[in-house]
Amino acid sequence: MKHNQEQSLQKSIGLMTAITIVVGTIIGSGVFVKPAVVLTYAGTSNMAILAWVVGGVLTLAAGLTISEIGAQIPKTGGLYAYIRDIYGPFWGFLTGWVQTIIYGPAIIVSLVLFFGILVTNFFSISNNMSVWVGLLALIFLTIVNILGTKFGGLMQNVTTIAKLIPVFAIIIFGLLWGNEGIFGQDVTSLIKTDGEINFGRAVLATLFAYDGWIMLTNMTGEMKKPQRNLPLAMLIGLLIVTLAYVLINIAVFHVIPAAELVGLGNTASAEAAKTLFGDIGSKIVNIGVIISIFGCLNGKIITFPRIPFAMAEDGLLPMHKFVGYISPKFKSPLGALTTVFGISFLLIILTLLFPETVNADYLSEVTIFIIYIFYMMAFVGLFILRKRNKDVKRAYSVPLYPFIPLLALLGGAFIIINTLISDFMGSLYSLIILAIGIPVYMYLKNKQKTD
Repeated sequence: MKHNQEQSLQKSIGLMTAITIVVGTIIGSGVFVKPAVVLTYAGTSNMAILAWVVGGVLTLAAGLTISEIGAQIPKTGGLYAYIRDIYGPFWGFLTGWVQTIIYGPAIIVSLVLFFGILVTNFFSISNNMSVWVGLLALIFLTIVNILGTKFGGLMQNVTTIAKLIPVFAIIIFGLLWGNEGIFGQDVTSLIKTDGEINFGRAVLATLFAYDGWIMLTNMTGEMKKPQRNLPLAMLIGLLIVTLAYVLINIAVFHVIPAAELVGLGNTASAEAAKTLFGDIGSKIVNIGVIISIFGCLNGKIITFPRIPFAMAEDGLLPMHKFVGYISPKFKSPLGALTTVFGISFLLIILTLLFPETVNADYLSEVTIFIIYIFYMMAFVGLFILRKRNKDVKRAYSVPLYPFIPLLALLGGAFIIINTLISDFMGSLYSLIILAIGIPVYMYLKNKQKTD
């Protein structure tokens, strides 16, 4: 049973805020920490830059494909709403279940942990305080978004602009002042592990950095002119991210010899800034990474609660009346924001109890496999919608159909297969949580019949 509360949510998201949500929910720490990892897998600077381009093209194909679905199904809940309307409530529920129980909270908590670690390191605070610093950020941003979508959106605008300052500082000054050769640098002789050089793994590493591109679709019901602004924001936002990722890698190669870059690990961009601007430069980049993760966390807190909110409207969550509750004063999804905070808090407790197993890196990687199964279903769903609505005029059509959707499918299959190979047990855990959702769905449907 629907509560029909979606109309009570403010339509406060314009094109500018939509673009910053796309950019802000993608750019976290990946742009700063991935260059050396990608180079190690790619073997040469040419192939590393190509890997970032390929990752951006695959992500853009996915974003443009999903945008056509979003323009046809302009509802809050994004992927959950699309799968539900295309395949029916069972598959819709499983999509939302995975996003609500594991994907959303795991991504949020990984950002909370990364943020806490970086802040405590920067200010030389005890590492034991890192989780609590991250938790304070989570509480603060949850309150900001409870006060209204416009405040969360304003925070997203400010942090996205702030995080792009160090990115473009490295790009501009790296290209102007760098002395190293950008192209043709070969580090294959420095890679010690046999089989380590693998262009596929290099692309996969970039795709982890591009993840988050779909988050804007969760907000479609609160967007002004969603049929126009969703695809436009997705296109502009993903082009900005791809350009930033490719150019910062070119700049880093221009500043640091590839042979040195391989050994730098996650500090590549900070070292490039240190070379360009001295010690103050590395501090600026560290501040940029902190702001970047803070803004990314805000973007997730804006977008993820819209999934359980949409499920609550359909009565497909335990305590759905609470989860679907809208603040009468602020017109924000108070129940859903509180629910996501609660699940995230439980995960934070798990990280304290099992720090060796449940950590930021693990949480950020374990969810990729399962969510891409539903992305793939959505990509296929575009072909189903085209056939189902063949006589309906579309507000937006994906360009170069069917090649762009097929490219999105190719990228999705690539991620699923590679993740299965590289982290079979993590993929299995995700499937177990997915399977637990089946009896929960059956219980809720039976309860609906008896109510």
